[in-house]
Amino acid sequence: MSANESQARIAAFFDLDGTLLPLPSLERRFVAALRDQRLIPLRNYFRWLAQSIRLTPQGLLHMTHANKMYLRNISASHSTLLLRGTGILACVPVIHNAPAPANAKIDRLPAFFPEAIRRATWHASQGHAIVLVTGTLEPLAKQAALALTIRLLARGITTSIRVCATCLEETHDRWTGRITGEAIFGQAKARAVQRIAAENGFDLARCYAYGDTASDRWMLGAVGSPAAVNPSRELDRIVRLRAWPIFLWKENRPRQADAAAKAEPFCRGGCEVIPNIKSETLG
Repeated sequence: MSANESQARIAAFFDLDGTLLPLPSLERRFVAALRDQRLIPLRNYFRWLAQSIRLTPQGLLHMTHANKMYLRNISASHSTLLLRGTGILACVPVIHNAPAPANAKIDRLPAFFPEAIRRATWHASQGHAIVLVTGTLEPLAKQAALALTIRLLARGITTSIRVCATCLEETHDRWTGRITGEAIFGQAKARAVQRIAAENGFDLARCYAYGDTASDRWMLGAVGSPAAVNPSRELDRIVRLRAWPIFLWKENRPRQADAAAKAEPFCRGGCEVIPNIKSETLG
């Protein structure tokens, strides 16, 4: 087996919120923006509460991750609009691999942890596949994947970042609030990683995974090289018992962020959309 073939069998699986991106999560920012624009009907909150009560026997994680009724009847196209101040990258033409309008702009890229960018750059330079495995909504995860792709491209690294995220059911371009398949959290992340590895020929014993909460422990345990990033208290206890590496990644300070923006041509005065960059979805 050649070196290139050997490296092609390795993947790096990244949780998104709290691992690549500082909290609050993209979904919380997105929902807050919808709420600020009064796009969430009041009755959706009652639907969410009713669904939470039904999910109570399954535990808090199911109540949190498997209940999206607050998005019922919201136009799915809202997820691809740039919501100023959320830090969410949005560009429908790029996400769907269609030609981008000549005047399309990106106002703001998500503020990834600088060490996360460096880590992703290392993996891509080694020929490793990069896969986002996240419980956030699939359209938001795709936008984050695109933003990360652009960050890597600014460093001379061309790669395709894959996405496995929570999908919402749609009817006539509106979300029903119900999840298609299963919500990607907890043990579902490990199942997703195992499925992706089987479909793509990845050798899990040689793969990497990164997460920040105890619910990521199953995904971390599914690979040969797991690592905790800014671990929660519970995950910290787990990783210390298992002797897994711990990474403490910090946000850019304002002056550092300004310096980084000057160093990256894509971030000057609004970023040009790069057409035909595809973030692949893994079901």
